Amino acid sequence: MRHQLTPVDSPLTSNALVMIHDQPQPCPYLEGRQARMPLHWPIRLVSPAEFDAYMEAGYRRSGTFLYRTRCGGCQACEPTRLDVERFCWSRSLRRVRDRGDRVLECRLQPPMADRSRVDLLNRHRDERNLASSGGPLSLADYEAFLVESCCDTQELSYWMGERLVALATVDLGATSLSAVYCFFDPDCAKLSLGTYSILKQIELAAATSRRYVYLGMYVAGNPHLNYKSRFVPQERRIDGRWQPIFVTNT
Repeated sequence: MRHQLTPVDSPLTSNALVMIHDQPQPCPYLEGRQARMPLHWPIRLVSPAEFDAYMEAGYRRSGTFLYRTRCGGCQACEPTRLDVERFCWSRSLRRVRDRGDRVLECRLQPPMADRSRVDLLNRHRDERNLASSGGPLSLADYEAFLVESCCDTQELSYWMGERLVALATVDLGATSLSAVYCFFDPDCAKLSLGTYSILKQIELAAATSRRYVYLGMYVAGNPHLNYKSRFVPQERRIDGRWQPIFVTNT
């Protein structure tokens, strides 16, 4: 497809994106469905304020690209966010946080790729049946997926002594934090590392005066994505606007 400039459907009228792909593909979230997820390449690095506007407009980031779902006749994917000041710390979530804090060290740094990270990601994908696209990821695959970026990106790594047990990639805007991807050691299931990582991201957003934590897509029919309903109160972008979702946690 020939590259073309496309306007941004958000307050970012001055920041053009180059469309590099817009073809139907197998849905990555629901088996047996077709998806349309146009990939756009920003013509320059995205500033923190611009990043906030992209998140507000329902975009997600993958590598150096931005995308939104454009699937005809399907609205199963619902971008989800939390208002940090209104977040409800239930007793069960506090237990997850406190249990993790007792045994884990959390480190924040720019993303990097090495063999320990690649091996942990591949193990996570294999044991959670997420490797449908083929064989294990290489170091170059990892870099393209979780290191290369078009905005301010950091990694939160979680360590048990000198053992890396989980890692979360996050994007930082001026007033938002976006959870990009998290993977963890299946042997540490008792620590609920996926939940623990989201809680640490909420704490990071609060400590840095960021209002929103964007959790990515909620898809009711996908068990790897529907866990997000546990974090409340939350908003989901439905029919082009952010709407409060009334669910409860325990």
